[in-house]
Amino acid sequence: MGAMPVELKQRMQKQGYHFVGEHSAVKICEYTANGIRGKTLCYKYTFYGIRSWQCIQGTPAIGCDLGCSFCWRLIPEEHGFKWNELNAVSKWDDPVLIVENMINEQRKIISGYKGGLEDKLLLKRWEEANSPKHVALSLTGEPMFYPKMGALLSEFHKRGISTFLVHNGTLPEALERLNPLPTQLYVSLQAPNAEIYEKTVRAKIPNAWQRFNDALAVMRRLNTRTVLRMTLVKGLNMCDPEGYSNLIKIAMPNYVEVKGFSFVGGAREDTRGLNLSSMPDHQEIKAFASELSRLTGYIITAEHSPSRVVLLSRDEESKKKRIIDFSTIGKTS
Repeated sequence: MGAMPVELKQRMQKQGYHFVGEHSAVKICEYTANGIRGKTLCYKYTFYGIRSWQCIQGTPAIGCDLGCSFCWRLIPEEHGFKWNELNAVSKWDDPVLIVENMINEQRKIISGYKGGLEDKLLLKRWEEANSPKHVALSLTGEPMFYPKMGALLSEFHKRGISTFLVHNGTLPEALERLNPLPTQLYVSLQAPNAEIYEKTVRAKIPNAWQRFNDALAVMRRLNTRTVLRMTLVKGLNMCDPEGYSNLIKIAMPNYVEVKGFSFVGGAREDTRGLNLSSMPDHQEIKAFASELSRLTGYIITAEHSPSRVVLLSRDEESKKKRIIDFSTIGKTS
């Protein structure tokens, strides 16, 4: 096992990553900065009531067992690094240390955003941003690699911080034993069938498709808010709505997010084979979401055109409860 190569770490730091301990990181989200500046807020605000300016974007595990074509992150192998992401950590950091340092690092990042803020509302937002109320464990890598995820979630919840955990679906056994559960669990729905899955995710592990299907079955049984998150790429995985509908029916999540791919960051690498024309526009996303609604019975509930994303709800009960009651965070976990 070896530490992350210094040059790779430096590249990520130049891209805005702030490292926390040995294997965790935070990076300010565009919508967090927008929230402080009074600009367009994240779709999570529209869909679930998440206050963008009080959101941390982070991960407790930088490594990943997939190399998704559409991913905006830097994939080490594409830059000549032989570092084995899957065996990179010899000792895992304590959950309390990670949570405290993520919050402290977030405060350092936003400290520079106060300058120039004269509007009282925006100054109030900046002050509120120093007391995060939400964390999206989705920054990079596969967060579920962190073996103390339950304890990490518990530490966030103790502080009244809601948690969105995004999982790629390759660790169904870890998902099965996860306790407590996040406020909202996402599983990425990357493809409608095995053939397109392999082309899209470029798995670094065997049996990834079967493991993903197993994770969907586990997801169905979990007693928390659940979401299947789709990133649709024209010419790659934006096809076969029947295949997607069958997978949705296995997991039966509360919500499905149908989102358009963005040609940014690592997705621009020549080895990915993507370009600007791979990006569906919002109307194309709405049409695909409408077809999924017809096939699954899910209800079109909301949309966020700046992000090119449409929200589907499983039923009227899920639709009614899509805005999170933040007063309950930490009291039901």
